Amino acid sequence: MSGATTSSIAPGAASRAAPPGAAPSSRRRSLWAWAAIAGLLVVVGGAGAALSGLGEWSERDVLDPESRGPDGAAAVVELLREGGIDVVIARDRENAREALATASPATLVTADSPLLSDDTLRGIVDAATDVVLIDPRARAVEIVLPGALSEGFAPDAPVAPECASEVAARAGEIVPGRLLQPGTAAGLTACYPTGGGYGLLVGESATGGVASALDGREIVINSALAQNGNAALALSLMGRLPTVVWYSPGVDDADIAAEPTLGELTPGWVTPAIVVLAAAAVAAAIWRGRRFGPLVVEDLPVTVRASETMEGRARLYARGRDTAHAADALRIGAAGRLARMLGLGRAADVHTIADAAADRTGAPRARVRALLVDDVPGTEKDLVAISDGLDDLERAVRAALRDEGATR
Repeated sequence: MSGATTSSIAPGAASRAAPPGAAPSSRRRSLWAWAAIAGLLVVVGGAGAALSGLGEWSERDVLDPESRGPDGAAAVVELLREGGIDVVIARDRENAREALATASPATLVTADSPLLSDDTLRGIVDAATDVVLIDPRARAVEIVLPGALSEGFAPDAPVAPECASEVAARAGEIVPGRLLQPGTAAGLTACYPTGGGYGLLVGESATGGVASALDGREIVINSALAQNGNAALALSLMGRLPTVVWYSPGVDDADIAAEPTLGELTPGWVTPAIVVLAAAAVAAAIWRGRRFGPLVVEDLPVTVRASETMEGRARLYARGRDTAHAADALRIGAAGRLARMLGLGRAADVHTIADAAADRTGAPRARVRALLVDDVPGTEKDLVAISDGLDDLERAVRAALRDEGATR
C-alpha cells in the first residue's frame, strides 16, 4: 500500500518534497518546454504560409507570361522579344488600358477570366488593334468574335490547317485542344477542322485589326511550344504588330464588389467581449493547467471503420438515385489517386490530371477528360459505366508506370 501511495503522488507534491536544488531545474525544464512549443508554432506557421504561397503560384503558372514551368508561357514571350517585339506584361486593367493606348497599334494577348465582367473584358478588347484569345471559353469567344462558339475538344492527333489563312499554312500541323465553331459570325476564317469543330478562328477585331482564338493550353504553354507548328502559329498571330500587351488579371482586378467583413456586421460590443473572454480563458488555462508529465494512453470507446461510413453514404446515394453526386465522389477519389501516382501536386486541377493520365496511357485526351469531368450520368447504368472507366484508367496508369520502372 505504501508503494502505491507513493506512485500516485501528483507532480506538484513531488516538487514540494524534492530537495531545494531541484526547484531551479524543474523551472528550467518548464521554460524549455514553453520555448519549444513557441518555436514549433512559429515553424508550423511559416511552413503553412510557404505552402499557401506555393499553391497560389502553381495556380498562376497556367498560361502566365512570366512562369517558366511546364504550364507557363515565358518561352513564347522570350521568342517574341528576341524577334524585336516589345512585350508588356499587365496584371491589372488600368496598366493594360494604358499600355494599349500608349503603344497603339498593339496586340492584346489574354485569357478568359471569371474575375472580369463582360463590360470590363469588352472594354479592354476594344482598346487593342489585334486580339489573340489564348483561353477560348464561351464568354470570351463571344466577346472577341461575336457569334462564334466554344464547343468540345479535339482528338489527340495533329491536324492540318485546311484553310485560306497564310499564318496557319506556314505553321503547318498542330494538336488543337479546345474546339471552336464560327456560329453566326460572318467573315471568319476557320482552320484545323477536326471532331466537328475548328482549332483556330481568325476574323476582324472591333478596331479593324485581326482577332483570333486558339487553345493556348495546348499550343502556347512552354511544354508544348516546340511541338508541331505551335511556335510558328503563336509567333505569327502575336507578332504582327510591334507591341504585345499580355494581360493576366489578378484577384485585385476583380469586378465583384467587396462584401462587408464580419467586424462590420457585428455590434460594437462583440469584439471587446471576445477579447475579455479570450483573456479569461488564457488565465484559467494557466491557473488550472497541469504540469508537463507522462502521456496517458486511453482506448477510444467507439471505433468506426471507414468502410461502414462509405457503405452508409453509398446507400443514401442509391436511395435518392443521386447518380451525379455519386459520380462526383468516384471522380474525386480517382483524381486524387491518379495525382499521387503521377507525382502531381495538390494544387493540380482535374484537367491537368486528365492530360497527364492520357499522356501516360496513350488514351485520347478528350476521352479521359470526359471520363473525369464532362460526362454526366443520367441513369445507374451510366454511373456503373463511369465507375468501370475510372477503374480501367487507374489500372492503365498503374501498368504504364510499372512498365516505365521495369524499363529503367
